Amino acid sequence: MINDLKSRLRNHRALVPPLRGVGFQYGFNQQQIDPWVQYWTEQYDFKQREKFLNKFPQYKTNIQGLDIHFIWVKCGRMPAGVTCVPLLLMHSWPGSVREFYEAIPHLTTPRDGIVFEVIAPSMPGFGFSDGAVRPGLGSAQIGVIFKNLMNRLGYRKFYIQGGNWGAVIGNAMATMFQKEMLGLHSNMLILLENNCVELQTLISGVMAAMQLKSHEFDQMSALIVEETGYIHLFATKPDTVGIGLSDSPVGLMAFILEKFSTWTHIEDRSLKDGGLSLHFTRDQLIDNLMIYWITNCISTSFRLYAEAFSNAYRALRIDE
Repeated sequence: MINDLKSRLRNHRALVPPLRGVGFQYGFNQQQIDPWVQYWTEQYDFKQREKFLNKFPQYKTNIQGLDIHFIWVKCGRMPAGVTCVPLLLMHSWPGSVREFYEAIPHLTTPRDGIVFEVIAPSMPGFGFSDGAVRPGLGSAQIGVIFKNLMNRLGYRKFYIQGGNWGAVIGNAMATMFQKEMLGLHSNMLILLENNCVELQTLISGVMAAMQLKSHEFDQMSALIVEETGYIHLFATKPDTVGIGLSDSPVGLMAFILEKFSTWTHIEDRSLKDGGLSLHFTRDQLIDNLMIYWITNCISTSFRLYAEAFSNAYRALRIDE
């Protein structure tokens, strides 16, 4: 697996150079590819990073026919006066459970009389969790799976935290299972209003761009058109995009890291490296890439968008 990965990285085709003076405005800057490839192949310590990724207890269990992978950090023996609180952490795309590794030690350290017992599953179709074999696995259905996972682990009531897809799934869970939810925390509140808000906003933004004069086209509408094209691709033809990224680790790297750049700080698009070095270490980002690459889950991760915007899912009217 590792030898094959290194071979693919080293033997990628020569790339067309970027436009002069461009950072990440057109996407991942081609001049940044070789430094990342060199680090991934020569400096990224695969064995040490494997140990790091295995630092927390991890399990699999079969829920509704799918093997679901999850991190489970238990409270253990509690000091007097400290309450153990179960917390379900839900990641999104293009992330994975890796994004919680720096937060888990803080959550599992008692503070102000509270400590969290953390359960962080890989979403179905992401990382080490199985993907669906037939259409119909949308965010509400994933919410049912996660609720059943928590029940299987012995939790009848619990808190949930999620951003992006985690927010959408969390909202569905809070709607369907109100008695089980102790509380919902989200770092992406816009998605709690309507699961399809991104696609609807994208469509309205494009229509506005077609109808308005350039001076009338405000900054927010321009941003929507520039930065949400991936949603339309994933919602309509996820497998076509996935084929190319499943075969090329360089393509996968460019596609995912460009999102980490733009979504972390959009002004960093003007920087040559997209500002990635300002906010992350290379090991952090490559850890996440490795989870996508070794499990070959990029196509199945895209399919969640198609399910969310399908007629069948909208007919559930979860958001109303």
